[in-house]
Amino acid sequence: MNPTRFWRPAAALAIFGIFTSAQALTNPPIRMAQGIEYMCGGKSSAEAAFMQTVAPRWAATLEFAVSRGRPGQFPGDVSVVVRDRYSGRLVMEAATGSPFMLARLDPGAYEVEATLGGITLQQSLTVFNGTSSKAQFVWPSNVDFASAMGLPRPEQQAAVQTGR
Repeated sequence: MNPTRFWRPAAALAIFGIFTSAQALTNPPIRMAQGIEYMCGGKSSAEAAFMQTVAPRWAATLEFAVSRGRPGQFPGDVSVVVRDRYSGRLVMEAATGSPFMLARLDPGAYEVEATLGGITLQQSLTVFNGTSSKAQFVWPSNVDFASAMGLPRPEQQAAVQTGR
């Protein structure tokens, strides 16, 4: 009996398992909110590339940013509410800490509200059957998100640290 005959397939399976598990770790999880599937991601450049690659397969792409933000900087803890444009019925409510949110919305007309630091931006979004729709939410860079969220400002933090 030749022992190398058994090691080669086992080694191939082990290598395949390593690559498939590494790939599974890089893909953001698909979540559910009010019966709507959604996925959030894009914190790293690889994850952002993945989200942009799969976005055409999702009905809606929501992108969040801060105007003139530093490279790699993205808004955190954005609260998203999607309502039917005509009836006002809540369709989906979720939160994301990522620059992209993909959602499998049914074809229709929606109003999307995105709230960051107490500041809400609203956009209309129309989803057609078989095509992907996109909405971008860009908060101005001159907003003091720390005070809007009730967080201490940098000068207050410095005063607390120095005991003044």
